[in-house]
Amino acid sequence: MNAIPAGSEPYRARSDIASNRRFYNSLWSSSYVVSPHRFNTWPLLSGLAATASARLEIGPGLHPRLPIAGTHFVDISEPALARLRNRAGLTTLGEITALPFPDDSFDQVCAFDIVEHIEDDRQAFRELARIARDAATVILSVPLNPARFSAFDALVGHVRRYDPDALLALLAEHSLVLEQSAAFGMEPRSRWLLDFAVWGLTRRYVQAMRCYNKLFLPVGLLLQPRLACAPGLIDLAQVDELLVICRRGRRSAPASGASS
Repeated sequence: MNAIPAGSEPYRARSDIASNRRFYNSLWSSSYVVSPHRFNTWPLLSGLAATASARLEIGPGLHPRLPIAGTHFVDISEPALARLRNRAGLTTLGEITALPFPDDSFDQVCAFDIVEHIEDDRQAFRELARIARDAATVILSVPLNPARFSAFDALVGHVRRYDPDALLALLAEHSLVLEQSAAFGMEPRSRWLLDFAVWGLTRRYVQAMRCYNKLFLPVGLLLQPRLACAPGLIDLAQVDELLVICRRGRRSAPASGASS
């Protein structure tokens, strides 16, 4: 079989959950778990995880960034969750817009390459703020530069790339205080390579996944630059994907009732 998975629509954004689930179920069924320590986020996240009593990663697929054992994972793909569960991950099938946890549940929350898939991203940010405890660390990554939106973005289910000012406004609106940021991601800048990936995944899916798993992913992991975090917002002149490290602001105490 050489066609892309049923339900995938390569040249327009897939904003519905069913299409995204079909695409990623097929993707992760053809792949393998990459250990978190192989990503350049490991020194940062493992250090933070060591002091976090309750951790959540949303949408990890088979590329979790937090330590797997003892971390809660929410994903739309059951094939991905099953493999994380086999490694002592605490897994729940669900969506970022309706997280199945009480308020104030976690002191470390991560969502890498997730909110750009969500049509109602404000609801996603509301949920992140809701389940994060006061002063929790909330770490996100997003693609930047709306003008660079491509067929590859549409293929993988993005509905947007973010304007930096719009992203900062969303963070502030949901009491997520930006502390540090860094250039992020393994996506090539070359439009030709992205178009080639789209061609492969739409015309030669099985062969493309074989090449991705055996060549492009290992090489990409090997060539990752060190994650260079800096206070506040970094210079974005040459940055197409951004990682932000935020602190969940403290909730206002409820006003006390007037005495009778």
